[in-house]
Formats: sequence, structure tokens, C-alpha cells
Amino acid sequence: MTRIYIAGHRGMVGSAILRRLQARRTAGETIDLTIRTHAELDLTDQAAVHDFMQTEKPDIVILAAAKVGGIHANNTYPADFIYENLMIECNVIHQAFSAGVTRLLQLGSSCIYPRAVPQPMREDALLTGVLEPTNEPYAIAKIAGIKLCESYNRQHGTDYRSVMPTNLYGPGDNFHPENSHVLPALIRRFQEAVEQGADSVTIWGTGQPRREFLHVDDMAEASLYVLDLPKNAYDANTEPMLSHINVGSGSDISILDLANLVAKTVGFTGEIRTDPSKPDGTMRKLMDVSRLERMGWKAQISLEDGVRDAWRWYMDHRETARV
Repeated sequence: MTRIYIAGHRGMVGSAILRRLQARRTAGETIDLTIRTHAELDLTDQAAVHDFMQTEKPDIVILAAAKVGGIHANNTYPADFIYENLMIECNVIHQAFSAGVTRLLQLGSSCIYPRAVPQPMREDALLTGVLEPTNEPYAIAKIAGIKLCESYNRQHGTDYRSVMPTNLYGPGDNFHPENSHVLPALIRRFQEAVEQGADSVTIWGTGQPRREFLHVDDMAEASLYVLDLPKNAYDANTEPMLSHINVGSGSDISILDLANLVAKTVGFTGEIRTDPSKPDGTMRKLMDVSRLERMGWKAQISLEDGVRDAWRWYMDHRETARV
């Protein structure tokens, strides 16, 4: 019996990973899944995490817990973003090691890469330049998570791995009008415009920045694929101090084109306007996913199908979800 602890099982990625592991268990795999809500276990509380790890003794830890948000949230709460994410990573990774956990998967973010970096972004671009100012505190925390995993591997011989997803979306996303990421924010705004009979929708920025998007179900599959790789296969495609793996779809789209896709999906036929007075953020963020493709995994869900799925989930859960 393999005991797996999923930190952040209620989040978008964590819940997708949980669903896949539950399906594996139903199919006959001998998996014991351990989960805790935030009310049951505050991951920023060192003593609480220590006691939990010592009591539960998981064989594998999946660290999908994080404080996340879009440009507005990162700009408004920078101290919260760097503190909470650093505490979560330090507590979970160190206390997992103290409890004898040798296998761990940590989920990060594409924002770890410098603002002005050649596209698509390769793993070796890490720490080669200045970060995007709008989310630098969050990025610093995610970089620290990678280096924590690598440092424990080098000093203690653990097998702690890191995957860096591009922009994620799908079931379980945050559709809050101020604190959500761009795609769920667009889905909500265009849906509300349809319901209110609005003749136009204004999007932040110029609409010219390009972003890559990955459906959360693809991310869950990729995460478990990397976790399950034999150590020799993982080590053959990484380096001790450059061990993280990009996860993305391999293609991007302008924010304006994305807005048009969302509008078409929800049935909005009015005018789409831009607001250049609002920040654009990084002009392009496309992941180089060749390392993961060499390992044998590639995204399967198209953006059109994924946006339709995310919109349907929003419509089904808007009364109870984070909207």
C-alpha cells in the first residue's frame, strides 16, 4: 500500500490530481490517499505540519498547495504571496524529509522565468535575468521551492521533483471578479455581459500580450507522469541544479484573440474593447516543453475544447464556487 499525501487537494490542480488518483484506486491500484483541509492543517504552521507528517508518515507527498492569484492580487498583496508560499514550501518539504519521505513532487509556476527571456522559455533560463515586477514576490517563492527540492536531493539523496506549469484553467478555477487569472475572469465577464445584455466588454491592457494555457486535467496527468517516472529516466533528462520540468501546451494566443474565443464560446456578440491604461504584464510567456516531450508526455486537450469545458463548469458551479 502506497500512502500519498496531497497538499492542496481542494485547489484546482490538487483536486484534479486527487480525481485521477481516486480513479487509479478504483481501477485496482493499492493507494491510500491522505488529505487535510486548511481548517484541519495550516501549512504555514511549522509545528502543525511536523506533527502531521510524523503521525501520517506518507510514502509520497504531492505539494500542490499555494496562494495564487492574477496581476491585481499579486500587486495588492505582495507580502502575503511571498510569505505564505515560502512558509508552505519550507514546512512541507522539510517536514516531509524529517518524516522519512523520499519521493515528493512540487508544483510551481512559469512566472519563475525572467521578464525578458528568449521565447519559448527553456528550463535553463531560470535565474538569468530580472523577474516580472507585478508578480516578483510569488516568483521568488516558487524559485525557492525548486531550490529546496534540489538541495535536499543533493545533501540527503531524496527524490524530490518539480514541475512548472504554464497558465492553468478548468474545473475548480477561481472566477472571482478581482482576484482571478485572465481566462476565468474573461469567462465570467463575458457570461455576465450576455446576461445583462451589454453591447461591449472592455479587457485589461492592450490585448497584445500572448499567453499559453493548459487545461488542469492535462496538468494532473503530466504531474503524475513525472512522479511515476523511474529515477534513472528523470535523472537522465535533468541536472542536479537544473531539475525542474516545464509543463505546457506548446502554443500561445494573444489576450485579444482569447477574449474573442471566450466571447464565441459563451455567445457574446457585442464589441470587445481594450484598456491600455491597465498593465499588460509580460508581453509573451510560452514554455519550451521539449524536455517533457522527450520524456514521453504531451498535452491532449485543445484550447477550444478546454474553454468550453471551463465555461460549462462555471455555469454549473457559479452558486457555490469561488466566484
